[in-house]
Amino acid sequence: MTDNKNLIRKKLHNALSYSQFKQLSERNVKSVNPEFLNEAEKAYYDYRKVNLARVSRLEKLYKPTDKALSLIQKISSPQTWLVITEDWCGDSAQTLPVIASLSEVNNKVNLKIVLRDSNLDLMDLYLTHGKRSIPKLIAFDNELNEIFQWGPRPQPAKLLVDELNKQDLNKQEIIKQLHLWYAKDGGYSTESEIIDLINKSIKLNNSQQINS
Repeated sequence: MTDNKNLIRKKLHNALSYSQFKQLSERNVKSVNPEFLNEAEKAYYDYRKVNLARVSRLEKLYKPTDKALSLIQKISSPQTWLVITEDWCGDSAQTLPVIASLSEVNNKVNLKIVLRDSNLDLMDLYLTHGKRSIPKLIAFDNELNEIFQWGPRPQPAKLLVDELNKQDLNKQEIIKQLHLWYAKDGGYSTESEIIDLINKSIKLNNSQQINS
């Protein structure tokens, strides 16, 4: 556990803020001439480009609910919210802006972002069913004790993808249907699941204080 905390502490030291992550994402698109990319590189370029549009749209449309605002304001001790992700990840583009907006409600919450592919040692501490699925949000207290985990996508989106896979649809059709769902949802399933985890952590903390 001590070794894990040392690794997490090291990664947080070099982590990005949300604004830095967005700046990096923009550079990864605007500084590249797609004409000189091979097929694989062009695919990632296209993912990044459409994700910038998704992020911009969600930032304009999503507003935390009153329930979320009230609950997050009850966080009384410093927390670090660490998100492991990549800018080519479609699920990240549809959820990270929500996480960022929620983190801004209370100045005791500090959002940090680490890129998965250059930090696989950290990613491997937070696998989902043995896979390096992103985005992954891990909340820590001031001593780097884990408070909760969330990710890589809200449960309704997971169930949708599971159902579409059963229908033997091709990957592009599944991705299309998934992002249509995200567009209709507007980020509120992500919000609901995260504030539920926050609520549980607050109740647990209050119970521990009473019993101590």
